[in-house]
Amino acid sequence: MNRKFITFSRILRTGVVNFVRNAWLGTAAMAVMIITLTIVLFSIITNATFTNTIQQITDKIDVSVYLQDNVTEEQALGLVSQLRTLPNVKSVHYLNKDAALKAYEDQNAGNTQLLAAVTQIGSNPIPATIQIKPKDLNKIQDIKNFLSTPAAIKLQTSDSPSYNGSRKAAIDKIAHATSLLRRAGVVAVAVFMLISVLIIFNTIQMAIFNRRDELTIMRLLGASTWFIRGPFVVETIMYGIISAFVSVLIIHALFVASSSALQATSLGLLDINYAHVYFSGHFWALLTMQVGLGILIGAASSFVATKRYLKFKTK
Repeated sequence: MNRKFITFSRILRTGVVNFVRNAWLGTAAMAVMIITLTIVLFSIITNATFTNTIQQITDKIDVSVYLQDNVTEEQALGLVSQLRTLPNVKSVHYLNKDAALKAYEDQNAGNTQLLAAVTQIGSNPIPATIQIKPKDLNKIQDIKNFLSTPAAIKLQTSDSPSYNGSRKAAIDKIAHATSLLRRAGVVAVAVFMLISVLIIFNTIQMAIFNRRDELTIMRLLGASTWFIRGPFVVETIMYGIISAFVSVLIIHALFVASSSALQATSLGLLDINYAHVYFSGHFWALLTMQVGLGILIGAASSFVATKRYLKFKTK
């Protein structure tokens, strides 16, 4: 047990010494790791912010189904029950003709012309309405498909549902844009992680090449695989830990700059205030994730490099 502890402590000490000795060599590796981890962290925060923004937009968007005047209350409630069974339906609210008229008057309380147009007709011109709130804007077409069935069409007016024309185009653009942004974030993270691993891989390869005579002597003297490989793994783990802390500091500095110097609250769909609140509220979890990811990238790249270039025996 004492022998294993001594060996482990020597590996750690050698790894720290190599880290200090190869500080300039490791600068490039840490720089790319910092960029990678910063992009990963920014992507996570951005994704959470977009999700919140999309949810707010989704909560404000509903699909209105306008029913014909000859539709009975029983038929209307039957359609409501069917709509509630759809997987992409968050909620369904039914307004009969009187309730729909009241909602129209409340919505246009400041527009005397629209209110006068309704009262001049005499009878209530507002149809009974079913308001549907979707869960996912990208799947709103599923609701439209159901409403396009013959049984549902015969209950609706000619301009029903509201998900058509320019309104449909606007909703589809929002859904497409958010989906595209999320995919772009995933691709960017994957590309930078790959670049980071390759640079660290080459850094370790150079370190092995510079110390090839020393490592050959260690092998001839009976040094174990892990005694030789361990310091490299420790060295790159230190790269990852330092890079993780720096990436968190960079994101924190960006939020401070945006909230104080720029006094920005939003950037398009990116709600900076919410992003800052999310970052602060999940600070320790995000820091732990960054450190873990940094350790994983560093250890994995050094493990592969040493296995390939030192030609270790696997037994």
